[in-house]
Amino acid sequence: MQDIQNVRVRFAPSPTGDPHVGVIRQALWTWLYAKKMNGKFILRIEDTDQTRYVEGAVDRIQNSLQWLGITWDEGPDIGGPYGPYFQSERKDLYKEAAEKLIENGFAYRCFATPDELREMRESQQAAKLPPKYDGRYRDYPKNDAEKRAESGEPYVIRFAMPQEGSTTFTDLLRGEITFENKELDDFVILKSDGFPTYHLAHVVDDTAMEISHVTRGEEWIPSTPRHVQLFNALGYKIPTWVHAPVILGPDGGKLSKRHGAKFVLEYAEEGYLSDALVNFLAITGWALDDHTEIFSRERLIEVFDLKDLSKNPSGFDQTKLEWMNGLYLREMEENDLVDIFVRRLERDLPAEIPRPIDWALVKELTPLVRERIKLLSELASLVGFFFTSDVPTPAAAEFLTKKWKDRSADAANALDSTSNILEPLPDWNADNIQQVMRNTAEKLEIRAGDFFSLTRIAVTGTRISPPLFESMEIIGQELCIDRIRQAANSLRNTPAS
Repeated sequence: MQDIQNVRVRFAPSPTGDPHVGVIRQALWTWLYAKKMNGKFILRIEDTDQTRYVEGAVDRIQNSLQWLGITWDEGPDIGGPYGPYFQSERKDLYKEAAEKLIENGFAYRCFATPDELREMRESQQAAKLPPKYDGRYRDYPKNDAEKRAESGEPYVIRFAMPQEGSTTFTDLLRGEITFENKELDDFVILKSDGFPTYHLAHVVDDTAMEISHVTRGEEWIPSTPRHVQLFNALGYKIPTWVHAPVILGPDGGKLSKRHGAKFVLEYAEEGYLSDALVNFLAITGWALDDHTEIFSRERLIEVFDLKDLSKNPSGFDQTKLEWMNGLYLREMEENDLVDIFVRRLERDLPAEIPRPIDWALVKELTPLVRERIKLLSELASLVGFFFTSDVPTPAAAEFLTKKWKDRSADAANALDSTSNILEPLPDWNADNIQQVMRNTAEKLEIRAGDFFSLTRIAVTGTRISPPLFESMEIIGQELCIDRIRQAANSLRNTPAS
């Protein structure tokens, strides 16, 4: 078993934009393993491709992790004994490694121009050969290469892959994997601008930072023999490889925005709870057994293991995520949920509604909505009518459906009856309101559902709301009656169709 004192894992995103859920799932799994093994979780920013750098991306990466509760032991903001944690600040290490490889015959300078490389690819395509670097500078005299480099001629450094035999490595999930060396070309490890490619940079950094497990997506499996050769050529210890499955969209393609997938902070904006997203991502590609789906963070840390990841791609089930978010909302302690509701309403309710939002009022209405919402973003539209005395009366068309279609006068009379029987009600509570309204519907020979729907629209301004009678109790007698009478007058003034 792995010595728990030696487990050091890393999340190494590129700052090319907001992190998507596939990338963050990888970070989550890596973090869970570090916590389980009492190891260290390192955040490293792989910013060697300066052409793709996006301003603000590092902050968005860190904010995404922080929102999910994924903390790091070392990183660009807090430092650590193996820094710096931006690859762009580690260029000297990569250059030193590349020069060592050249000196020992494992790498060479390549002066092929972009035009030469393009012509080479076109020629290979015309011959129906797989495109790969043809090794034209592999045997170029080292002294001549040094002179050209010293003269200022641009070049890249390529690793000289063995041309015979095979490279075998062990993946934690898949066991031994073998590639024939002749299928792999001499790849670039240091670009002409002095920045390394991922191949060299992660090998140097994972060794320098004493990373025990390299966790990444399965799309890196074909590149791993290159990395194994680099580790061996530099005399480095090879880490444990963990190539995790990808997430698929509903159509079987790689998950993307067109499938409705979002960046992590978009889930926060839409009203998902971080605990729910953590739970959902953890089990998308990993399972404890064939039935358990709900896990606290503490339980996940206790039972998670990288070796139990699925080898097969997992589908992104948006319906399950929404269900899980609703479950977390429903099972939350009431006062905690009230606090979350208040913060969300402070943000989402119209500016004209006075702040601060009344905590006691939110506590009253919370039992009415906690079973109904799946996303916090639904809250303001569902309960906004509680926070204002002036709810605009909807257009007549909202009232005049089904039984009331083309019968605006009848609908107005029904609302008048409602206000008349509610005005003298001595004890304003949900049970009493419901009883007198049912009695009135029976007396008027109107189906209760049709009768109540008019009142719901008048009082709340919408067809969909929390339970009507409990809502009316919270709103209060005078305000409810005012809204009902206003709606009746509006309908009475509706021109006949």
